Amino acid sequence: MSDALTAHDLWPLVLKLSHGEQVALAKLALKASIADDAAAYRAAPEGSDEFGADDDSLAWEGTGWESFSAKG
Repeated sequence: MSDALTAHDLWPLVLKLSHGEQVALAKLALKASIADDAAAYRAAPEGSDEFGADDDSLAWEGTGWESFSAKG
């Protein structure tokens, strides 16, 4: 059995396509990648804590930074 093709193998063929065909190919590739993402999320949906948390991890105290300020 032959080895699978890579994007680098296909690149010379893509360059031979017209601009419109290159755009159509890009849209098909994007559609295929989005379909793969949807299937992955259906197989393992995100957990309730994946996109948020109870504490604000980006919050910081405004005091105690005086020693780091630039002299000016």
